[in-house]
Amino acid sequence: MFATAATTAAVGVLSGCSQQSEDTTPQPTVVDSDSATDILNTYTSQDFDLTQTGNWTIPLGSVLHEGEGTWLPVTQAGSSASPMVKGCAFSTSSGNLSEVVSKTIGTSTAEVIYDVRCSDSVYAWVELNYLTYDWTLYASAFSEGALTGTATTLWSASSDYDPPSFACTGSTVIWQVMPSTSGSKTSESSYCYLWKLGDSNAKSVVESPGRFATAPVVSGDTVTLTPRVRSSEGVYYGVTAYSLSNDLASIEDQLVLPQTVKPFRAVRIGDQFVTSIEASYSSGGLLSGMGTYIGTSSGDFLSLSREPFAGVAGKDGKYVIKVRASYFVVDTTQSTYSVLSASNRCIDYGEYPARVGQTDTFVTFATVKDETTGYPASVTVRAFTL
Repeated sequence: MFATAATTAAVGVLSGCSQQSEDTTPQPTVVDSDSATDILNTYTSQDFDLTQTGNWTIPLGSVLHEGEGTWLPVTQAGSSASPMVKGCAFSTSSGNLSEVVSKTIGTSTAEVIYDVRCSDSVYAWVELNYLTYDWTLYASAFSEGALTGTATTLWSASSDYDPPSFACTGSTVIWQVMPSTSGSKTSESSYCYLWKLGDSNAKSVVESPGRFATAPVVSGDTVTLTPRVRSSEGVYYGVTAYSLSNDLASIEDQLVLPQTVKPFRAVRIGDQFVTSIEASYSSGGLLSGMGTYIGTSSGDFLSLSREPFAGVAGKDGKYVIKVRASYFVVDTTQSTYSVLSASNRCIDYGEYPARVGQTDTFVTFATVKDETTGYPASVTVRAFTL
């Protein structure tokens, strides 16, 4: 079933979230810049040893997005101006690419499919009006590469709010609504919402007195968000792992970054936070420098001093960290690292991950050039066992 064949139903929103009390927020973690274990200087380099379990070719213009299950969300360029973009899903089991949302529910000719996410049970997508920048978030039950239920309207907003960053896990959709930096609502708080298939209401679960720094990331039994904290004292971001089992009602762990330091990506894998900083700040010690940091508020960190380009995936002390055109595969139990090179003939930015957070299988995708013409010709998807 395609989305345009379904009727839409809107959900209500149950309030109830509250801003984290400053009394319960940890102090910012400021440690000496030389206190971390530098992976490239102290770990032993070894040959790449991950087992490749899949290699597929899909059409040019396909972009994979982060997903947890057998089916991964994909946006694909349309064959004409209408639709400009289609919502698809890629199976890491069969290698099949299925068209899921063929065109928009919105009837305006300016409506486009802007972004998609899915699990093996639910598919969510954002439609954006590229003239007004109004947007709507939809979701539907999903199975075996197709929608299996009625599309539900989860949220609609004007250009005063950015299109949402969102994630799907199991039968749940989690999304953030943040005021645009250039609209008329810039002084408003941001909120994270949670909705499950079949519910008539979404829950408002986390409030940030300002914009969240990163998108929600599901990893194991937690969801990592980065709300503003300690707002009366200045600009601080709290890398925070919320429990998925009770709909983000409790905090499992939190790492408060030094003042003004804004994370690029953040996730909790096992009992460690993996925080990527894409700029260097003038103060704040270790966590104010560009790089990727593995650790907690205890102050014992591992660092990779390379510019980060995406979120990090991993399992059982092993982490896959993207830099410009390749990946570092870091094994903290063996104190080793290796390099996963990008696919042959891929374009300049290399490969990007379609898995972030705790996972058994790491998946990448890259646009590759034709061997004879040198022009981009297709997309290569690869899978590796961690």
